[in-house]
Amino acid sequence: MAIEWNPGSWQLLPALQQPSYPDAAALENARAELAALPPLVTSWEVASLRQQFARAEAGQCFVLQAGDCAERFSECTSPRITNQLKILIQMSLVLVQGSKKPVVRVGRFAGQYAKPRSSDFETVNGIRLPSYRGDLINSTEPALQARIPDPQRMLRGYERAALTLNFIRALVKGGFADLHHPEYFDLDWSLQSPKAEEYRRLVHSITDSLCFMENILGTSAGGSDRIDFFTSHEALLLPYEQAQTRRVPHRPGWFNLSTHFPWIGIRTASPDGAHVEYMRGIANPIGVKTGAAHSPDQLLRLCDLLNPANESGRLVFIHRFGADKIEAQLPPLVRALRENGRNALWVCDPMHGNTRTTASGFKTRGFDDIEAELGRAFDVHSACGSTLGGIHIELTGENVTECTGGARGLSDDDLHRAYKSEVDPRLNYEQSLELALLTARKLSRS
Repeated sequence: MAIEWNPGSWQLLPALQQPSYPDAAALENARAELAALPPLVTSWEVASLRQQFARAEAGQCFVLQAGDCAERFSECTSPRITNQLKILIQMSLVLVQGSKKPVVRVGRFAGQYAKPRSSDFETVNGIRLPSYRGDLINSTEPALQARIPDPQRMLRGYERAALTLNFIRALVKGGFADLHHPEYFDLDWSLQSPKAEEYRRLVHSITDSLCFMENILGTSAGGSDRIDFFTSHEALLLPYEQAQTRRVPHRPGWFNLSTHFPWIGIRTASPDGAHVEYMRGIANPIGVKTGAAHSPDQLLRLCDLLNPANESGRLVFIHRFGADKIEAQLPPLVRALRENGRNALWVCDPMHGNTRTTASGFKTRGFDDIEAELGRAFDVHSACGSTLGGIHIELTGENVTECTGGARGLSDDDLHRAYKSEVDPRLNYEQSLELALLTARKLSRS
């Protein structure tokens, strides 16, 4: 029987990856308080992103979605936020130069505080504890009381997201991304990167071209001192998403105004589940992680549920397979959508399908595997007559050693030196920039 949608109708269906709050009244009080607070983003920003996704779907621009695996409340600091923004800007400049197209920048932060887990429990220092599910839900502290889900953390997450967005908007509007001054978004620790000189030559060519055009025109190039910026997070904790879902004046429909671009993770992407039910009713562009778990028929059913009007810019499939599986498993999904005339933007996540655990217990990803999956994604889409419209990367501005390989040739033995992630391994600055340069070359050839 069809369910009449409302922001809470997801509660009628199985909801995976949701914490068990011990006090239902406290959860409802926190949700009500959150619902009364101002939105974090605006409906016109959401509408703008949908338009840009429609252009990316048509091959007119390229999407860069990147940021942290799981944000921490304690890491809501100006240096960390600034470094994340610097990486996004630098990678986007590289991609602009390679693709000769505009790049849509979507950050995986200002809300990426909840994470799905493969098990409800984990063993820490020999003690069996409820799993850490992200700062929006519980704490990493290895103690039973700290691992009990606390609904007040939703309010803390909202506050941290608001602070992050406010600072980013101030930086962007204040000229932080001014192309006349690329030195503003250099990272100090990366100056000796093996790829730094190649990046500097590329940026100087952009700056020289900009100055040339301004001299010809006799005026400054409009918009060269600022960029558009959008935020995204996995819409995992449904009470949090519901609380920030509302109607707005002069626009039809309901908007999730905690983020511009929410997505459904691969563990919660069942067509019969609560997350799909929630997402089908909001007006935001929405993403779905997909991979070997989805058959072509399931993908088509998700299209029916999430984009029944078949609108461009509405639905984004973020595919993740692994370098050794993508060539066999992606083509049937791409062909199914093309043969049935379904509109969707395809984005490659080359990170999650290439995760492994070392002999010493570190979860890591190999740069060569990441590069290989991304390259093969371009080839598969081209062979199927489709367009790969973006990439989805987990990265950090810190000088971490979490993924192996790259220009410096990090090995498993290097991981212990600066492994900081609580959940998944991220590319550091050098590896992120190298991947952007490789992607730019692929875009320029295609």
